[in-house]
Amino acid sequence: MQSYDPDADVGDYLKVFALSTVILQNVLVLGISVTPSINYQNGIGFAYDAIKFSAPAFIFGILYSTIRTTINTNIGYRRYMHNCWGLLFVPSIWWALIYLTIMPNLQQVQHYHNALTFCWQFINGNAAPHLWYNVMMLQFIILTPIFWMIGHWCDHHPRRAWFIIAITLAFELLWLLMYDTLVFHGPYSKQWYLLDRVFLSFLIYGVLGTLAWQYHENVFRALKKYWWVLIILFIITFAWNNRQLFSYGHPLVLANAPYYKPMMLFYDLVVIGLIFVFARWQIDRHSSATHFFHLFATFAHRAFLSSSFWMAIVWWSFGKTFTAEHHVWGILIVYLLTWLMSFASAFGNHAVWHTIRPKLVQLIKR
Repeated sequence: MQSYDPDADVGDYLKVFALSTVILQNVLVLGISVTPSINYQNGIGFAYDAIKFSAPAFIFGILYSTIRTTINTNIGYRRYMHNCWGLLFVPSIWWALIYLTIMPNLQQVQHYHNALTFCWQFINGNAAPHLWYNVMMLQFIILTPIFWMIGHWCDHHPRRAWFIIAITLAFELLWLLMYDTLVFHGPYSKQWYLLDRVFLSFLIYGVLGTLAWQYHENVFRALKKYWWVLIILFIITFAWNNRQLFSYGHPLVLANAPYYKPMMLFYDLVVIGLIFVFARWQIDRHSSATHFFHLFATFAHRAFLSSSFWMAIVWWSFGKTFTAEHHVWGILIVYLLTWLMSFASAFGNHAVWHTIRPKLVQLIKR
């Protein structure tokens, strides 16, 4: 492995952890579908709750890295969006089309039956099980100027930062209370289900990611000093979330462990804090692992987009049968193959595109 990468940051670590755990989440959903015993269901439930931090961690990491690299530059919104268009939006468009045309059975909620419903499935993130998150994430990319404004307004003004945090946290808790009451098993669970992919459901992580960079040294010192408090809070929030999940009984339904509960919010923040401490510890000691995290974070989004495609191929070819007979080994093998194939396709597509792009440009100019 290569030596220390000076471009690595906390956001890189959060993105890699988030991508790795979101793939495992989806594999666990498949694993529990083969109706394992109560003991295996319980194990899957504990594992699922433990890694239920991927979406918040990704948003936190994206804003942390984005603010670090852009807030004090003159990049401008137009140029910023131009860069994001090729890196994030174009792959999103291609993969949504691939899922809808090649694997239409992966659609969520409903299936398209004409051009209008095709476009609706394409836009709303229902083309595949994981694309709801992509729709939400792209909203944060579009709204980046708001976070630039927050970062500038709060920079060197800690009271302003605490004010923004308090207001955002209060709003988030009210939002989650509304969602828990009206949408999650509530009277509007079918009508308002798209609220789970509205950026407001994850706003607190974007704001904290922004301010975490603006005050990164203060944040690290505080987290490093009180890491033991994070451990205690981890145990408490994890136990609480497990109590909530298992209160619905068996067979275990993993959809009963959503992101949109107050205690899950605090659990996610605690895990993000622990990853923050781990990342800064490695960065400060110039660990060679920083090269891995920075490189793989660069391709994390593209690997994420393809993950359901490769997981479906592995599952349909042999994974389902094997997992039904060997629950733990089946889940591990499906997960590892999906992870490897997702990143391999991301690296491979990048290499192919950069090989043929100059030739295409020459043909167009002729």
